[in-house]
This record gives sequence, C-alpha cells and structure tokens, in this order.
Amino acid sequence: MNIYDVSQHAGVSIATVSRVLNGNPNVSEKTRENVLKVMDELGYTPNVFARGLGLDTMHTVGIMCSDSSDPYLAGAIYYLERSLRSHGYDSILCCTGYDLEVKQKYFSLLRSKRVDAVILAGSKFVEMRPRDNSYLLEAAADLPIMLVNGWLEGDNIYSTVCDDRAAVKQAVSLLIGSGHKKVLYLYSSYSHSGLNKLDGYKDALTAAGLPVQPELIHQCAKDVEASRDLLLSLADEGLTFDAVMTSDDSLAVGAVKYAHARGISIPGDLSIVGYNNSLLALCTDPEITSVDSKVEALCTTTVNTLMGVFSGVNVPSRTTIASDLIKRSTTNF
Repeated sequence: MNIYDVSQHAGVSIATVSRVLNGNPNVSEKTRENVLKVMDELGYTPNVFARGLGLDTMHTVGIMCSDSSDPYLAGAIYYLERSLRSHGYDSILCCTGYDLEVKQKYFSLLRSKRVDAVILAGSKFVEMRPRDNSYLLEAAADLPIMLVNGWLEGDNIYSTVCDDRAAVKQAVSLLIGSGHKKVLYLYSSYSHSGLNKLDGYKDALTAAGLPVQPELIHQCAKDVEASRDLLLSLADEGLTFDAVMTSDDSLAVGAVKYAHARGISIPGDLSIVGYNNSLLALCTDPEITSVDSKVEALCTTTVNTLMGVFSGVNVPSRTTIASDLIKRSTTNF
C-alpha cells in the first residue's frame, strides 16, 4: 500500500494526497475529508522516509547520469549538487552508462538508500519502448522522479527541458538565411533531446522550401575524431555541403578539424554550429558558434521544482526553458 494507491482510490493526484498529509491549506475541506477517509479504509500508513509529508527524511536526493565524463553532464551534476546543498540536501551520484539493466540496478540501489527523490540527468534515461520505462513509473508512486532535459509522462514525474527543437530550427534557419543551401546535420543519439533536435533541423529546411535530404543527415558517436573522420569519408565519397549543424560541441570540434585537414576556410567556405556552448566551443581556432542549452537554468529549475513537490505546492509536470545562440567565428550570420 502506498501513496499512489490512495490517490487512485480517492480520485486525486499524488501531490494532493501529499498536501493533505502535510496539512497544506490549499486543499478544500471536502477533498481533505475524502482523502483521509480513503486512507482509513485502506489502512494506509505514510512512509516515514517520503519527502513532502512533514515527517523525518534522509535529506538525500539520488542523482543518476549516464556518463560523468561528458562535459554537459559533468556541468549538470555540478549545478544539481550545488543547488541541492543550498536547500540543505545531500546527494548520491550514480554513473550508469547506457545499458538498461545497469540503469535499473543503480536506480534500485538509490531506492534502497531511502533517498527522498531521484534526479535523472540527461535524456538517455527515457527509453524508446514504453515497457522499458515501467520501473520509473512504478517508483514514482513512492518518490518524486525528476528529469533534466528528458520527458516522461506520469504521476509524480517532473521534467525540465530545453526547447531543443526551436533552438536547432533557429540555428539552421540562420545558416540558410546567410546563403547556405546544403546544411549537413550530425547527431549522436535518438534520445528525447536528440529527436527534437533532428525535428528542428527538418523544420528549418521545410520552412525555407528546401528538401530534407537523407544523405545530409548522419548519426555519429559523440567523439571529436569520429566526427572528423566521418566528414572526411563523406567528402571522399563526393558528398558536398557548405555548413555543418551538430547536436553537440564535440561533433562541431570534429567538423573544425575536418576543415583544417582539407584546407577549407571557416566560415568562408564552411560554417559550423555546435550545441551546448561547452568549453569545447572555445578550444578551437576559430571558436565555434554554439547553442547555449542553459544547463545551469535547467538544473536549478529542476531542484526548485523538487522543493515545491516536497512542500506540497502545485508545480508543473513540465517546464520548458528557451536557449540562446552564442555567435562566434565559425559562422557569418
């Protein structure tokens, strides 16, 4: 028996049950009486480790990330831990890799530590097959699940996302507007974020009346050398392109290396746009124009939303944050 069962039988949200147990005044007397009646009928006793119920807690939040060596995720971990500390919470970090069974193993480990919530950093934790997300949906009956730039619909699951689709559409539209007609797109994954970025690329082409050409869309490992070598191979095969839009700065660095290897002028003959505005964008010559996906804002908003859940206040299940395009020397917009 858990808070999810109470919400189902009472016909209210988990957050409403939490507010009733926490004595929050933002609940009508009729709803409060109904929830308390259902709890009595079900014999429900609140979990003393559940946050937001006004009871003793572990004051600890679990954080999961797929790869802490990734600059974007490393930054996310830093901002999440900093924000949690500012609210008086400790954190436990698990770096899971990308295998589903390993993710589930570490998730179970965090639950065994009686954490008050779990934050999933990055969009790689939402699987393409719905059944592979069942462990998250089931766990959300007992504790809040927070997603940083990932989206999964369910009770007690909260997402903070960057508008990746609009960001890539804007960048590619600027490339097209500055005279580029063959924009090659490099992406690294089919995650929630990855698919939105790909859609943004296609949106920009469609809006400009240009065809979506499959030969100009390529998946590539998130690796500088892999990106460089892929572009060298495509050029050797006769593919022509006058700009490169990437889903990550590491791929954009590879594009710069490709241009240097072939003596191609940047941005005169080839424009390049990266994504995430990481330190990598500043480490090349020329420095890379990149989309700032607002990782700090994503993480602080995620933690602030979690604090609202803990307090029993109404919070949105999804918060969207707009990006910025940081223009540097690889483009001539």
